[in-house]
Order: sequence, then C-alpha cells, then structure tokens
Amino acid sequence: MIETPAPISAFIDATNAGDSDAFVAAFTEDGSLNDWGRVASGHEGIRHWDQTDNIGKQSQFELINIAAESEPDTYLVHLQVSGNGFNGVSPFRFTLRDDRIERVVIVPD
Repeated sequence: MIETPAPISAFIDATNAGDSDAFVAAFTEDGSLNDWGRVASGHEGIRHWDQTDNIGKQSQFELINIAAESEPDTYLVHLQVSGNGFNGVSPFRFTLRDDRIERVVIVPD
C-alpha cells in the first residue's frame, strides 16, 4: 500500500473527529463531492453534504487500501464506513490539487 496523501488523511481524520470545519478545509474552494450522482460543489455544498450524509450521520472511516491511478494526483481509496447512514466498504476516487482535494467521487459498486 502506498503512503496516504495528506489531504486524504485529513478527509478521514476530520470525519472520525467529527470536525466539519477541518473536513471542508480539506477541499479546494471549487472542490466537489459526487455521491452516486448527487454532486456537492464548493465549500458550502460540501459542508451541506457533510451535515446530511457524513459527520451529521456520525460516520467513521477506516482505510482499507489505497492505490494511485493512471491520472496524475488521482487515487482509488476503499474505506470501511460505519455510523448512522451507509455502513460497509465503499470506493472513493480522490483527485488532488495544491495539497487539497479537488474532487471526490463515491464510486457505485
């Protein structure tokens, strides 16, 4: 397994700590999160998604594995998710820019 880039670690750690400000700060200003076709854009949109689907659901993430993809600064990460929402292993595709998350796509199985 490769070393986990700092923005991805921040995404996981902020969720596990219930720190919404740190979660949003892990993203670029124009970042996005695509949750099975439902897209949250910018810090406002990401904060809303975090409240309705992530920290607001007391989610916890455990890193299962991470792999670099062929696109630069893109990683496929499998997370074990638990909490009061989705529970199970889910693949997340992260694209990074300037030491932040530019885009996250929660990949449908």
